[in-house]
Amino acid sequence: MKECPKKKSINFCSEGPQWMSHLPECLWGIPLSNLSLPGSHDAMTYCLDKESEVLTVLEQLDAGIRYFDLRIAHKPNDSSMNLHFIHMVYTTVVVEAVLWDILRWLKNHPWEVVILAFRNFDGLDDDHHCHLVSCIKKIFSDRLCPRNVIPTLKSMWSSGYQVIVSYDKPAQVLKHCELWPAIPYWWGNKTTAQGLIQYLEQRKQNGRPVGLFVAGINLTGDLGYILAHLRGSVKKMTLPALPFLNLWITKQRPGSKKDCINIIAGDFIEKNNFVKNVINLNRKLLK
Repeated sequence: MKECPKKKSINFCSEGPQWMSHLPECLWGIPLSNLSLPGSHDAMTYCLDKESEVLTVLEQLDAGIRYFDLRIAHKPNDSSMNLHFIHMVYTTVVVEAVLWDILRWLKNHPWEVVILAFRNFDGLDDDHHCHLVSCIKKIFSDRLCPRNVIPTLKSMWSSGYQVIVSYDKPAQVLKHCELWPAIPYWWGNKTTAQGLIQYLEQRKQNGRPVGLFVAGINLTGDLGYILAHLRGSVKKMTLPALPFLNLWITKQRPGSKKDCINIIAGDFIEKNNFVKNVINLNRKLLK
Protein backbone atom coordinates (compact mmCIF):
# COMPACT_ATOMS: atom_id res chain seq x y z
CA MET A 1 0.00 0.00 0.00
CA LYS A 2 1.09 3.52 -0.80
CA GLU A 3 0.81 6.34 1.71
CA CYS A 4 -1.42 9.29 0.89
CA PRO A 5 0.26 12.62 0.10
CA LYS A 6 0.80 15.10 2.89
CA LYS A 7 -2.28 16.98 4.04
CA LYS A 8 -3.00 20.12 2.09
CA SER A 9 -4.62 23.32 3.23
CA ILE A 10 -8.11 24.24 2.13
CA ASN A 11 -6.67 26.63 -0.49
CA PHE A 12 -5.99 23.99 -3.08
CA CYS A 13 -4.28 24.55 -6.42
CA SER A 14 -7.01 24.85 -9.05
CA GLU A 15 -5.02 23.77 -12.09
CA GLY A 16 -1.74 22.27 -13.20
CA PRO A 17 -0.09 18.87 -13.24
CA GLN A 18 -0.62 18.04 -9.56
CA TRP A 19 -4.01 19.52 -8.78
CA MET A 20 -5.53 16.25 -7.52
CA SER A 21 -2.94 15.86 -4.77
CA HIS A 22 -3.55 19.49 -3.80
CA LEU A 23 -7.24 18.96 -3.07
CA PRO A 24 -8.17 19.32 0.62
CA GLU A 25 -8.10 16.07 2.57
CA CYS A 26 -11.87 16.18 3.11
CA LEU A 27 -12.32 15.52 -0.63
CA TRP A 28 -9.99 12.51 -0.81
CA GLY A 29 -12.71 10.07 0.24
CA ILE A 30 -15.39 11.33 -2.15
CA PRO A 31 -16.06 9.03 -5.15
CA LEU A 32 -14.49 10.35 -8.34
CA SER A 33 -17.99 10.29 -9.83
CA ASN A 34 -18.96 13.03 -7.36
CA LEU A 35 -15.99 15.29 -8.09
CA SER A 36 -15.65 17.77 -10.93
CA LEU A 37 -13.03 16.60 -13.45
CA PRO A 38 -11.89 18.37 -16.64
CA GLY A 39 -11.85 16.28 -19.80
CA SER A 40 -10.72 16.55 -23.39
CA HIS A 41 -13.13 15.74 -26.23
CA ASP A 42 -11.42 14.05 -29.19
CA ALA A 43 -8.23 14.31 -27.16
CA MET A 44 -5.87 13.18 -29.91
CA THR A 45 -6.94 15.68 -32.58
CA TYR A 46 -3.49 17.29 -32.39
CA CYS A 47 -1.98 14.14 -33.94
CA LEU A 48 -3.91 14.66 -37.16
CA ASP A 49 -1.31 17.18 -38.27
CA LYS A 50 2.31 17.47 -37.19
CA GLU A 51 1.99 21.24 -37.42
CA SER A 52 -1.13 21.33 -35.24
CA GLU A 53 -1.34 24.04 -32.58
CA VAL A 54 -3.66 21.94 -30.39
CA LEU A 55 -2.13 20.75 -27.12
CA THR A 56 -0.42 17.37 -27.05
CA VAL A 57 -1.58 14.71 -24.61
CA LEU A 58 1.32 15.50 -22.27
CA GLU A 59 0.53 19.21 -22.39
CA GLN A 60 -3.11 18.41 -21.65
CA LEU A 61 -2.06 16.31 -18.66
CA ASP A 62 0.15 19.14 -17.41
CA ALA A 63 -2.74 21.55 -17.86
CA GLY A 64 -4.92 19.40 -15.61
CA ILE A 65 -7.00 17.29 -18.00
CA ARG A 66 -7.90 13.96 -16.37
CA TYR A 67 -10.43 12.43 -18.81
CA PHE A 68 -9.44 11.59 -22.38
CA ASP A 69 -11.86 10.73 -25.19
CA LEU A 70 -9.87 8.24 -27.32
CA ARG A 71 -11.36 7.14 -30.64
CA ILE A 72 -9.56 4.13 -32.03
CA ALA A 73 -9.23 2.88 -35.61
CA HIS A 74 -7.39 0.34 -37.73
CA LYS A 75 -6.57 1.44 -41.25
CA PRO A 76 -8.17 -0.56 -44.06
CA ASN A 77 -5.82 -2.91 -45.92
CA ASP A 78 -3.20 -2.57 -43.19
CA SER A 79 -1.85 -6.02 -42.40
CA SER A 80 -0.13 -4.84 -39.21
CA MET A 81 -1.72 -4.58 -35.77
CA ASN A 82 -0.98 -0.85 -35.61
CA LEU A 83 -3.89 1.14 -34.24
CA HIS A 84 -4.43 4.87 -34.68
CA PHE A 85 -6.65 7.54 -33.24
CA ILE A 86 -9.26 8.92 -35.60
CA HIS A 87 -11.30 12.05 -36.08
CA MET A 88 -12.53 11.73 -39.67
CA VAL A 89 -8.88 11.13 -40.64
CA TYR A 90 -6.19 8.99 -38.99
CA THR A 91 -3.61 10.34 -36.59
CA THR A 92 0.08 10.37 -37.35
CA VAL A 93 0.94 8.38 -34.21
CA VAL A 94 0.00 4.88 -33.10
CA VAL A 95 -2.05 4.27 -29.98
CA GLU A 96 0.59 2.25 -28.17
CA ALA A 97 3.16 5.07 -28.34
CA VAL A 98 0.75 7.55 -26.74
CA LEU A 99 -0.13 5.10 -23.96
CA TRP A 100 3.57 4.73 -23.12
CA ASP A 101 3.80 8.55 -22.98
CA ILE A 102 0.90 8.64 -20.52
CA LEU A 103 2.56 5.98 -18.37
CA ARG A 104 5.80 7.96 -18.19
CA TRP A 105 3.84 11.03 -17.13
CA LEU A 106 2.01 9.06 -14.44
CA LYS A 107 5.28 7.75 -13.03
CA ASN A 108 6.38 11.37 -12.55
CA HIS A 109 3.02 12.32 -11.00
CA PRO A 110 2.18 9.41 -8.68
CA TRP A 111 -0.82 11.10 -7.01
CA GLU A 112 -2.68 11.93 -10.22
CA VAL A 113 -5.44 9.77 -11.70
CA VAL A 114 -6.57 9.62 -15.34
CA ILE A 115 -9.65 8.20 -17.03
CA LEU A 116 -9.11 6.85 -20.54
CA ALA A 117 -12.26 6.26 -22.58
CA PHE A 118 -11.65 3.97 -25.54
CA ARG A 119 -14.59 4.30 -27.93
CA ASN A 120 -15.88 4.67 -31.47
CA PHE A 121 -13.86 1.70 -32.71
CA ASP A 122 -13.46 1.85 -36.50
CA GLY A 123 -12.19 -1.15 -38.45
CA LEU A 124 -11.21 -3.26 -35.42
CA ASP A 125 -11.92 -6.98 -35.41
CA ASP A 126 -11.63 -9.33 -32.43
CA ASP A 127 -7.88 -9.73 -32.92
CA HIS A 128 -7.38 -5.96 -32.86
CA HIS A 129 -9.40 -5.66 -29.67
CA CYS A 130 -7.39 -8.43 -28.04
CA HIS A 131 -4.20 -6.69 -29.09
CA LEU A 132 -5.35 -3.31 -27.77
CA VAL A 133 -6.49 -4.70 -24.42
CA SER A 134 -3.22 -6.60 -24.12
CA CYS A 135 -1.30 -3.36 -24.72
CA ILE A 136 -3.37 -1.51 -22.11
CA LYS A 137 -2.75 -4.20 -19.50
CA LYS A 138 0.94 -4.52 -20.35
CA ILE A 139 1.61 -0.78 -20.25
CA PHE A 140 -0.41 0.24 -17.18
CA SER A 141 -0.24 -3.10 -15.34
CA ASP A 142 -1.01 -2.75 -11.62
CA ARG A 143 -1.87 0.94 -12.07
CA LEU A 144 -5.21 -0.16 -13.59
CA CYS A 145 -8.14 0.24 -11.23
CA PRO A 146 -10.50 -2.78 -11.46
CA ARG A 147 -14.17 -2.05 -11.97
CA ASN A 148 -15.27 -3.64 -8.67
CA VAL A 149 -13.68 -0.70 -6.83
CA ILE A 150 -15.57 2.46 -5.90
CA PRO A 151 -12.77 4.84 -6.84
CA THR A 152 -11.87 7.71 -4.55
CA LEU A 153 -8.53 9.47 -4.54
CA LYS A 154 -7.73 7.92 -1.17
CA SER A 155 -8.60 4.35 -2.20
CA MET A 156 -6.69 4.66 -5.48
CA TRP A 157 -3.65 6.14 -3.80
CA SER A 158 -3.58 3.41 -1.17
CA SER A 159 -3.71 0.69 -3.84
CA GLY A 160 -1.36 2.34 -6.32
CA TYR A 161 -4.10 2.74 -8.95
CA GLN A 162 -3.79 5.65 -11.38
CA VAL A 163 -5.79 4.63 -14.45
CA ILE A 164 -9.46 3.90 -15.07
CA VAL A 165 -10.08 2.45 -18.53
CA SER A 166 -13.56 2.75 -20.00
CA TYR A 167 -13.92 0.38 -22.97
CA ASP A 168 -16.92 0.62 -25.29
CA LYS A 169 -16.97 -3.07 -26.21
CA PRO A 170 -19.04 -5.17 -23.76
CA ALA A 171 -17.54 -8.48 -24.88
CA GLN A 172 -14.07 -7.30 -23.89
CA VAL A 173 -15.28 -5.78 -20.61
CA LEU A 174 -16.73 -9.13 -19.57
CA LYS A 175 -13.35 -10.80 -20.11
CA HIS A 176 -11.19 -8.32 -18.19
CA CYS A 177 -11.83 -6.97 -14.70
CA GLU A 178 -9.50 -4.04 -15.47
CA LEU A 179 -11.95 -2.66 -18.05
CA TRP A 180 -14.94 -0.51 -17.11
CA PRO A 181 -18.12 -0.30 -19.20
CA ALA A 182 -18.54 2.68 -21.49
CA ILE A 183 -18.87 5.90 -19.50
CA PRO A 184 -22.10 7.75 -20.43
CA TYR A 185 -21.40 10.85 -22.54
CA TRP A 186 -23.97 13.62 -22.81
CA TRP A 187 -23.49 14.72 -26.43
CA GLY A 188 -25.80 17.50 -27.53
CA ASN A 189 -25.01 17.42 -31.26
CA LYS A 190 -25.70 21.18 -31.37
CA THR A 191 -24.20 24.00 -33.43
CA THR A 192 -24.85 26.82 -30.93
CA ALA A 193 -23.95 27.36 -27.29
CA GLN A 194 -27.58 28.19 -26.47
CA GLY A 195 -28.82 24.94 -27.99
CA LEU A 196 -26.14 22.90 -26.24
CA ILE A 197 -26.79 24.47 -22.83
CA GLN A 198 -30.51 23.84 -23.22
CA TYR A 199 -29.78 20.18 -24.01
CA LEU A 200 -27.48 19.78 -20.99
CA GLU A 201 -30.01 21.39 -18.66
CA GLN A 202 -32.69 19.00 -19.91
CA ARG A 203 -30.39 16.04 -19.25
CA LYS A 204 -29.74 17.31 -15.73
CA GLN A 205 -33.46 17.49 -15.03
CA ASN A 206 -33.75 13.81 -15.91
CA GLY A 207 -31.07 12.99 -13.34
CA ARG A 208 -27.38 12.14 -13.47
CA PRO A 209 -26.08 8.58 -13.92
CA VAL A 210 -25.00 6.71 -10.79
CA GLY A 211 -21.28 6.48 -11.62
CA LEU A 212 -18.82 8.37 -13.77
CA PHE A 213 -20.35 10.35 -16.62
CA VAL A 214 -19.40 13.12 -19.03
CA ALA A 215 -21.15 16.34 -19.96
CA GLY A 216 -19.75 17.33 -23.34
CA ILE A 217 -19.59 21.06 -24.05
CA ASN A 218 -18.37 20.41 -27.59
CA LEU A 219 -20.31 21.89 -30.50
CA THR A 220 -20.99 19.75 -33.58
CA GLY A 221 -21.64 20.85 -37.13
CA ASP A 222 -24.48 18.89 -38.73
CA LEU A 223 -24.85 18.49 -42.49
CA GLY A 224 -26.94 21.63 -42.82
CA TYR A 225 -24.39 23.69 -40.90
CA ILE A 226 -21.50 22.30 -42.93
CA LEU A 227 -23.21 23.07 -46.24
CA ALA A 228 -23.95 26.61 -45.10
CA HIS A 229 -20.37 27.17 -43.85
CA LEU A 230 -18.16 25.45 -46.40
CA ARG A 231 -15.18 27.62 -45.45
CA GLY A 232 -15.74 27.22 -41.74
CA SER A 233 -14.19 24.91 -39.17
CA VAL A 234 -14.92 23.46 -35.73
CA LYS A 235 -12.54 26.05 -34.30
CA LYS A 236 -14.34 28.97 -35.95
CA MET A 237 -17.66 27.59 -34.72
CA THR A 238 -16.48 26.85 -31.17
CA LEU A 239 -14.26 29.75 -30.09
CA PRO A 240 -16.97 32.45 -30.12
CA ALA A 241 -19.19 30.14 -28.03
CA LEU A 242 -16.61 29.40 -25.33
CA PRO A 243 -17.41 32.40 -23.08
CA PHE A 244 -21.07 31.31 -22.91
CA LEU A 245 -20.16 27.66 -22.31
CA ASN A 246 -17.64 28.56 -19.62
CA LEU A 247 -20.22 30.73 -17.89
CA TRP A 248 -22.46 27.65 -17.76
CA ILE A 249 -19.57 25.67 -16.26
CA THR A 250 -19.12 28.12 -13.39
CA LYS A 251 -22.76 27.64 -12.40
CA GLN A 252 -22.48 23.85 -12.07
CA ARG A 253 -21.95 21.81 -8.93
CA PRO A 254 -20.38 18.36 -8.41
CA GLY A 255 -21.89 15.80 -6.07
CA SER A 256 -24.44 13.00 -5.94
CA LYS A 257 -27.64 15.00 -6.33
CA LYS A 258 -29.87 14.71 -9.38
CA ASP A 259 -28.65 17.87 -11.09
CA CYS A 260 -24.93 17.53 -10.27
CA ILE A 261 -22.21 17.14 -12.86
CA ASN A 262 -19.03 15.03 -12.92
CA ILE A 263 -16.66 15.14 -15.90
CA ILE A 264 -16.93 18.11 -18.24
CA ALA A 265 -15.20 17.58 -21.59
CA GLY A 266 -14.54 20.26 -24.16
CA ASP A 267 -12.57 21.21 -27.24
CA PHE A 268 -9.72 23.75 -27.15
CA ILE A 269 -9.29 23.15 -23.44
CA GLU A 270 -6.51 25.73 -23.20
CA LYS A 271 -8.97 28.59 -23.84
CA ASN A 272 -11.07 30.71 -21.46
CA ASN A 273 -9.80 29.11 -18.23
CA PHE A 274 -11.72 25.91 -19.01
CA VAL A 275 -9.60 23.61 -16.83
CA LYS A 276 -9.43 26.03 -13.91
CA ASN A 277 -13.19 26.64 -14.00
CA VAL A 278 -13.99 22.92 -13.93
CA ILE A 279 -11.56 22.14 -11.09
CA ASN A 280 -12.75 25.15 -9.08
CA LEU A 281 -16.24 23.64 -8.93
CA ASN A 282 -14.87 21.24 -6.30
CA ARG A 283 -14.70 24.20 -3.91
CA LYS A 284 -18.49 24.00 -3.70
CA LEU A 285 -18.16 20.63 -1.98
CA LEU A 286 -16.41 22.37 0.91
CA LYS A 287 -19.44 24.51 1.81
